[in-house]
Amino acid sequence: MKIHEFQAKELFRRYNIGVPEGRVIENTAQVRKVLTDLGSPPLVVKAQIHAGGRGKGGGVKVCATPAEAEKAARQILGMTLVTRQTGPQGQLVRRVLIEQGLDISRELYLALLVDRDNSGIMIMAGTAGGVNIEKTAARTPEKIIRIKINPLEGIQPFHCRQAAFALNLSGPVFKQFTVALSRLYRLFVECDCSLLEINPLVVTNDEQLFALDAKLDIDSNSLFRHADLAAFYDKCEVDPLEAKATEYKLNYINLGGSIGNMVNGAGLAMATMDLIKQAGAEPANFLDVGGGAGAEMVEKGFQLILADKNVKGILINIFGGILRCDVLAEGVAQATRKSGVRVPVVVRMAGTNAEQGRRILADSGLNLITATDLGDAARKIASI
Repeated sequence: MKIHEFQAKELFRRYNIGVPEGRVIENTAQVRKVLTDLGSPPLVVKAQIHAGGRGKGGGVKVCATPAEAEKAARQILGMTLVTRQTGPQGQLVRRVLIEQGLDISRELYLALLVDRDNSGIMIMAGTAGGVNIEKTAARTPEKIIRIKINPLEGIQPFHCRQAAFALNLSGPVFKQFTVALSRLYRLFVECDCSLLEINPLVVTNDEQLFALDAKLDIDSNSLFRHADLAAFYDKCEVDPLEAKATEYKLNYINLGGSIGNMVNGAGLAMATMDLIKQAGAEPANFLDVGGGAGAEMVEKGFQLILADKNVKGILINIFGGILRCDVLAEGVAQATRKSGVRVPVVVRMAGTNAEQGRRILADSGLNLITATDLGDAARKIASI
């Protein structure tokens, strides 16, 4: 689960990580009060969306006067911000963060992430923080250091010192950094993060350390034990169909193709999408209804797929185990009748009660296309 910058900074404050003083507004009527609270310029006005590249897209403005900040806030709030991560359709800005500006001496890069290759946690740090960090990583990867941490042992003082030395820190800033990195690691673990990124982490002219930006991704599977973090979920920043799938407790990802998929099992879903592409078509979605899905869940899956206007056909690929094929067939027939499906539907099923399932579909009187195997199913749906 992604969260907004201002929410990540709220967590930083809980863990005593230095961040600039700031306020969030959701309408222009709040601008002047916020500017009064923050005091003297410079001020920074930042769009709050779940995407990077906001500055290059015009979503971050440094303002020398309160009047400039008010004008920038009114321009950014409600704009459709297009960045390299939003795609050409952009993202509507519903919140703006206004922060106190800082006198910056240096910009650094710092991140913690799950290191799947080594079953651990990795610290990444670099001396060239800022908007061009991607170019730095691509052209001069040696400027970014990587420190591996065994999660069973946790972060150690030598890890913090190693990172501080790599960033050429000294004096008071060295000590501030080692303390901050230890706190960030604790936040990362305690909040079940998959990514924590600060770009840039800045050193001010008076040798203070601040997280000027903050990006946090939280493992959605952990939210059952983090009610406070679950409250950060912003469905307005998620694809509407994916938000609806979350309500239905379905695993759905919109992919933009024309062939809708309903599969039980993530691995089978990935294989099904590969076969659709090999057959010359493009999958519209990833949809895993799960091993224990019943007729109601199948019907909800149908609703999600049909809500996508790009869908020209649907492929249902079920291996009957926990989800029996006859139960699936009942759900498909029920959903087809209720939803008035107007696109071709190809059904391939195998496993528990497969014959009963095929019989239910054949006796339903519905225009459903059956397939003998996966290859046959992919060819039939791609030829539609």
